[in-house]
Amino acid sequence: MTFQDIFKHSFLEGWANTTISVADVAVTISVSAVLAVYIFFVYRWMTRSTFYSRSFNISLAGVCVITAAIIITIHSSIMVSLGMVGALSIVRFRTAIKDPMDLMFLFWSISIGIICGAGHAEYAIILSVVLTLGIFALEQIPDSKAPQLLVVNASLEDEEVEDKVLHAVNKHAESFSVKARNLTKTGINMTIEMRTSEGKALVHEIIKLKAVETASLLEHDGEAVF
Repeated sequence: MTFQDIFKHSFLEGWANTTISVADVAVTISVSAVLAVYIFFVYRWMTRSTFYSRSFNISLAGVCVITAAIIITIHSSIMVSLGMVGALSIVRFRTAIKDPMDLMFLFWSISIGIICGAGHAEYAIILSVVLTLGIFALEQIPDSKAPQLLVVNASLEDEEVEDKVLHAVNKHAESFSVKARNLTKTGINMTIEMRTSEGKALVHEIIKLKAVETASLLEHDGEAVF
């Protein structure tokens, strides 16, 4: 017996076509569809306070069911699986994922499709329940107070205007850092990152300074990079 015969007997014949009944396919696709709808509603709830993309949410449900169907096909025949790998290798996905949460939901949807297609629907249900509970629990953890940006535009008729602004900030802010200082022949523009609970009083005090023309206090959720 040659090596080719051994390989054919042990590998190709061992992975010969597996008969999958229509009932098995229907059950697998149905369970995948139910979990896909579940992911759809969880994603819609998670993005209720941000920019909600209905098309992306629908694609999550579709990817889950499609992945399950692909895994069923691959599981039925090694020959079909090799052809499927070749066909999918030419696909290029160019849509950028901007939110990390969207990436998590995309992996969740694909994982559910793979698990259901492999015939382990109970694991997919456990994964969905545990992941949902984890998301809800983490959502209850309060965020630390976001830093604020104070933008001040002032003229140079008062040469000490910068010191006066920083003095007012130091009096009302818990901490602060000057992120940008733009100087022209006639004026100065300052951007200060700070944490304060007295924003209203601070802005009113700064705007009363003679040389200050505008004062804006903005909130942001990350570091300021200039």
